This record gives sequence, structure tokens and C-alpha cells, in this order.
Amino acid sequence: MARIAVIGAGTGAMAAAARLAVAGHRVAVYERTGTYGGAVRRFERDGFGFDTGPGLLAVPAVYRDLFVKTGRQPLEECVELVQVDPSARHVFADGSEVSLPNASRAGVVSALDLALGAGAGQRWGDFLVRAREAWDRTRRPLLEEPLWADWRVLAEREPYPAVPHKRLLRTRQAGTLAEIGAWELRDPRLTALLESHALGYGLDPRDTPASAAVLPYMEHAFGTWYVRGGMRELARAVYERCLDRRVEFVFEAEVRRILDKDGRAAGVELADGSVVEADHVVAGVAPERLSAMTGHELYGPDDLRPTTGPAAGAEVAPGRFTVFLALRGRPEPGAAHRTVVHASDRTAELDRLHRAGDEPVRPTVTVLRPDDPALRPDAEHESVVLSAVSAPVAKGAEERFADLLVEAAEQAVPGLRERLLWREVRAPGAGGEGTESGFGALAAPALAAGAGRFLRPSNVTALPGLYRVGGRSHPGGGLPHAGMSGALVAGLIVEGPDFRGSQ
Repeated sequence: MARIAVIGAGTGAMAAAARLAVAGHRVAVYERTGTYGGAVRRFERDGFGFDTGPGLLAVPAVYRDLFVKTGRQPLEECVELVQVDPSARHVFADGSEVSLPNASRAGVVSALDLALGAGAGQRWGDFLVRAREAWDRTRRPLLEEPLWADWRVLAEREPYPAVPHKRLLRTRQAGTLAEIGAWELRDPRLTALLESHALGYGLDPRDTPASAAVLPYMEHAFGTWYVRGGMRELARAVYERCLDRRVEFVFEAEVRRILDKDGRAAGVELADGSVVEADHVVAGVAPERLSAMTGHELYGPDDLRPTTGPAAGAEVAPGRFTVFLALRGRPEPGAAHRTVVHASDRTAELDRLHRAGDEPVRPTVTVLRPDDPALRPDAEHESVVLSAVSAPVAKGAEERFADLLVEAAEQAVPGLRERLLWREVRAPGAGGEGTESGFGALAAPALAAGAGRFLRPSNVTALPGLYRVGGRSHPGGGLPHAGMSGALVAGLIVEGPDFRGSQ
């Protein structure tokens, strides 16, 4: 039995803790805040409840696997999963709109043809076939296996296939998402639909590799799911599974330093000066903070370093700006759980993505309307979450930017202003919320190609016995990817450095 110290109680860290405890190890989690879940939190006021982090779940199989591998109760006995249908309603800049069925290629093709004109659905359907090819090529190395030592192979090869071009009488391979839209989809509305999946992670489609086609494919292939009671219920279920497996949690316990002995991680020192010895340390913290904790160079000469991330060279990192709305009145019959209201000036939106302090422009806005009794005081009220990805808004301009989100949301929520009781605004970088960079911090999934700028540092470090977990490490951000990182770290500790993922 090994002693394992886990830094942070995010979902990836807890997923690793539960798996390690089942393998017979003694696991203790040290969390600097007063609760678990990382960014998966809830805000409550006057009987209304709001998810402050992810509002929907893709690839629930990741958490189904976690619960199967760590106990008798499957995931569905611990939380209620609801498949959202339609998957999303999209309102485009020209006023056209479409509701996309959940996990149905034929249904999506038909809906797009009906809403956007004949041929639109077929072009999107053909794109999904190519996106599946990119998925098949990258699924194992990017999601199910530790990062290859020769990660440059993933960095240099674009897995998204080339497409025959009738006029040029040759194939042409898109290098970015924007090129897929321009060359293959050939409709600004389809392009907006495609690019919104990258924009949600703070990625500019103009320099995001074409391999990001896997993002809409994952949603299409595995569906979109909601956890009844809010996504915080998923974090609660993972936390309780850890407790069932006798994982110890110590809250309000900030780790100041990672100890080493004879060139190996040997435990942690807390802010109060106490020392905890350990045989392995699993860190769910940002790479820069981890380096400061060790005083060591954690990267070998051939390691992927975090400075090569997609925000390198950008003025600022974008974040998620959120507005919580408390509304009087019931939602209208058939109201979509999720509506995406696309920006009227997409170029202006993208140009501002990494520029702080500019005058706000109306962004692409996601409107979440969970018809969930747990998140409202009674049946005569509704809780709504608006979110948009943006560079940090200039101090004093937060309310003006929130007005732009509400203005966009009026296209999704009939009579919104007349129904509004109050609103709460959360700007990126606001303190707390259990994230490394404050509220609204974004971590994108790892993507192939792009010269390695969209990969994430390996779960192992140059300091033996120290491992990285969570969205800032391989395989990147998002709830499914965080769960996968926990599985990878547990495998590396239990089976050793030769672990190559699930078979």
C-alpha cells in the first residue's frame, strides 16, 4: 500500500483518487478551498440555483467507467442523467435558426436542409464523416494513452483528411477550422456552427487546427447530457464515491511546497507548516504553480512545455463571462435547454478574443435553460445562465458587457426583460471559484497538429513520483478529459511507467 497525496479536489483529481484507493492505496486529498469540485460549483440566491462551470456533459461513458471501476453502484444510481433534445438551438446572425436533434445524423441533416436550404445538411453530414476519421486517428493517443514520448508525431501530422476539390482536380487539406468552413461547408451559418465548438474553449478558429473537428463530432456521436439537479451533482457523486473508497479529504489546506528526497517526490508541506509524507504526489494545479511548489525543473529536454499552449504570444487569455438570471414565470412549452445566439460580427468577436480593454462587442452567447425544479424556488420561476467567451472586460465595463449578453438572450427567451427579477454578473478572473485563475478560467482539450501548441504537458514529470492531473495536463480541459486524466494518472501509478492505457 502506497501513501498518495493529491493536491486539489477538482474532478480529475478526485477521479484519480477514487481509482487509486480502489487499487489499495492510502489516498489523502488536500484542497485549498472549503469544498470539492474545482470549477464545477453552484451559485444560489433566493431559491434559484445556477451552475457556475460546465452546464452540460459530453461523453458520459468516462464517468460511467469511473463508477464501474470503483464500486458496485453505477453512475445512473448516483445521479440522474438526462439526454438533452434538441441538443441545441442555433440562432444565426441573419435571423435564421435551427434546432439540432441529439445524436442523430439523419435528423441533423434533415433539420439543416429544412432550416438553411437544400444541400446544407449534406455538407454538414459529409463533414461529420471526415471528423469521425480524425477522431478515429487521434482517440487513443490523445484520450486513452499517456502522452507519447515522441509527442512531435502528434504535433506534426494533421489527422483531418484531405478533400477532393473538383475544380482543382486534386485534394486539398484544411489546416484550420476556418479553412474547413470556407472550403467545405461554404455557408457562414454552418461555419458559425462549426467554429462555436472551438470558441467555447477560447480557441480562435482561424489558427485552431482542423483536428478540432473532433469537438463537434464528440457531441454528435455521444450526445449531450444534463445531470438533474445541476452539474454540481456530478461532482458530489464523484466526491461521495471517493469517501466510500476511504479517500481522506482535508479542506482549507493549501499546499505550499512539494517535498523531495533523493531526487523523488516524498510528500507535501502545507501552508501551516505541517508536513505530510507520501510515496507519490498527484497535482491538480496549473503548471506554473506546480513548478513554484517544487523548486525543480519539471521538464526534460524533450518534454512538452506549457509555454507552447495556444495562448502563447497572445496579449491575454480569454475566459468565460457569465450572467445568472432569475426570471418570473414558467418557460414556454418546448423551450430548448441550450440556445446558441451567434455574434452579428464574427470577425470583430474573434479579433477581440485576446485583447483586453477594447470596447465590448456583442459575442456569441450560450443560453442554458434547465427545466429543473432543483434550480428554482417554484414552478412559477426559471433560472437561466448566459455565457460568452471573451478577453477580460475593462474594469467598470462589466455591466455594459452583461447588457450585450442579455440583448442576445432575448432571441432565446421570450419576454426576458419583462420577466427579469435580478441578475448576477461574473467576469473572467474574479476571485475564488476553486480554479487556478479565478472564475471563468478555460482549459481546452488537447488537439493534434498545430505544431504541438494545442497539446498538454504529460501526466508524468521529470521529478519521479510527481504526476499532473486535470485540465491543464494531458489530455486537456473539459469534464470528459478531466476524468480521462484521472484514469491515466491512476494507471501510471498502479501499473508503472509502461502503462499504455485501457485496452
